[in-house]
Amino acid sequence: MRCPYCGFEESKVIDSRSADEGEAIRRRRECLECQKRFTTYERYGERPVIVIKSDGSSEPFDRTKLMRSIMVACAKRPVGPETINAIISDIESSIRSASGEVSSKELGEMVLSRLSSVDDVAYIRFASVYKDFKSVEEFALALEEIE
Repeated sequence: MRCPYCGFEESKVIDSRSADEGEAIRRRRECLECQKRFTTYERYGERPVIVIKSDGSSEPFDRTKLMRSIMVACAKRPVGPETINAIISDIESSIRSASGEVSSKELGEMVLSRLSSVDDVAYIRFASVYKDFKSVEEFALALEEIE
């Protein structure tokens, strides 16, 4: 496993434990070159989840991309990385258990439904980008939905 700090390709495992309700293994590693520690996750090599975009093209589901967008919505809010990981894992497992494919519209709705129960401000931030509000009225309607 390549060190994210110095790029050295050898590390040792310090600690391993189950993560995401047994769906992954979380490993704490230490670089053998710079001695810095980092975390990696191992997941099953299942068939990929496919996201069908609005233009009809498709791409593999990208946890990192979804995490970035949710983290932006949750910036400076009391929502920890564990909660965000749980949201993403829940979404991914529900897609896998269905058909393995999801439209980007459905994916956005899945994120919104989970954020609504976690943090209202994060919900509105995500909705403002996802729904592409064009006016204050659209923004006000979204606010009414969460009240």
